[in-house]
Amino acid sequence: MTAIAATGQQTETPSFEFQKKGRWLTHWEPDNPEFWASGGERTAKKNLWFSVFAENLGFSVWVLWGSIVTAMGAAGFTFLEGLGKGNPTAVANALLLTSVPSLVGATLRIPYTFAIPRFGGRAFTAFSAGLLLAPTLGMAFFVNQPDTPMWVFVLLAALAGVGGGNFSSSMANISFFFPEGKKGAALGINAAGGNLGVAQTQLAAPLLVTLGTHLLAKDAAGYRLGITLAILLWVPFIVVAVVGALRYMDSIVSAKADGKSYKLALTNRNTWIMAFLYIGTFGSFIGFSFAFPTLIKANFPHLAQIGWITMVGNLAFLGAFVGSFSRPVGGWIADKVGGARITVYVFTGMAVSVALIMAALSMKSFPLYLTAFLLLFVLTGIGNGSTYRMIPSIFGATTKQYAAENGLDAAETAATARRQAGAAIGVIGAVGAFGGFILQQALRLSNINFGSMAPAFWGYAVAFLVMAAVTWWCYLRTSFAVERMPSLAYANV
Repeated sequence: MTAIAATGQQTETPSFEFQKKGRWLTHWEPDNPEFWASGGERTAKKNLWFSVFAENLGFSVWVLWGSIVTAMGAAGFTFLEGLGKGNPTAVANALLLTSVPSLVGATLRIPYTFAIPRFGGRAFTAFSAGLLLAPTLGMAFFVNQPDTPMWVFVLLAALAGVGGGNFSSSMANISFFFPEGKKGAALGINAAGGNLGVAQTQLAAPLLVTLGTHLLAKDAAGYRLGITLAILLWVPFIVVAVVGALRYMDSIVSAKADGKSYKLALTNRNTWIMAFLYIGTFGSFIGFSFAFPTLIKANFPHLAQIGWITMVGNLAFLGAFVGSFSRPVGGWIADKVGGARITVYVFTGMAVSVALIMAALSMKSFPLYLTAFLLLFVLTGIGNGSTYRMIPSIFGATTKQYAAENGLDAAETAATARRQAGAAIGVIGAVGAFGGFILQQALRLSNINFGSMAPAFWGYAVAFLVMAAVTWWCYLRTSFAVERMPSLAYANV
């Protein structure tokens, strides 16, 4: 029987049907090999790439403050003067401005997840992308007002947090499109595309700031022009993302809200265990991504004098860059061998990386400092992929066991598991992003109260080792005290 394909035209290849109004797919069965081969895979990948593009811009705007804050002192804003000389007040103000977007983005991630079942992936992707115009245009205006007080910039930094919410809506949406065996790679690609927005901003912004000083002069006006260019760069791409989502993306009817599934997800202990672990992986990635330009400039201010480094941000982008590309690797490996085992190795390696960072600071060795941080970023990326791959595995295993014990329909239970995983992704993503805020505030408070960031870094190392232990206890342990505290090792999570 000829069906209506996702383009709305008749096709000889059996596919699936959708409602033209709003592009709602009325039937979606990705775990059916015949369905997947007859058009499902093509449609899923199409939605994935448009989702990646929109999410990438969300991250680009979200992390923008981490790059422009290092140039604002030179642009004439006195509350950030002396940042390159390690001025404690300027460092504290910079970390405040870079951490506020993390806080707001984390808060928005929960409602953004629930928006997908309510409005559909297509409509909400277009809306969330369009919302990015507010912080970009607002920042471009006020950065050209030299008398703007800091509290205005704090509000603008908070507004930039809308870009952080895009992650949860995008991930929840894409999780419905792919079969179980391909979720890890798909979610890894989707997340990596978004994470890459951090790297591209940290690469492009310093170059554009430098361009501004060449076009005018190396004075406050020149820096303000450069910052403006770094902000407005994203506006045309945002418009393209909105149009592309409306024209080409789809929504899935079966992804509609299921109150029972959300309640089960939120009351499932595994949701909160994974949220805790995600603080260590994504919280570290986004927290250090925001702070890395400031950390380099504060700890190695002499780098600004090296001829081929016009601004330290030209090197800071490397962290987010390697962390973004390592994320799908983590998802791919987790698809093969299970995410929990990879996650334990990741947290252990992250603790070692922190020790190397502290050794580099003690030796005042920038090459070791940069190498250790890049290792840390690679591990956070792998951990982001492996932990996100664990989520659908966990809910699939627990709901399958529940269905078997209670004689429930396997197909309906699998659909419920996907809906629970989608709800859990929003919560876990939000808590992880809160971790980015906490990490930066720990650095800020450590610098204010102890005159050093060392206590915060050593605290991170201890936390990473605790997270490795929690992962082993809940998802790898096979015999020790299993009756007292059940493990999901049997499910190869």
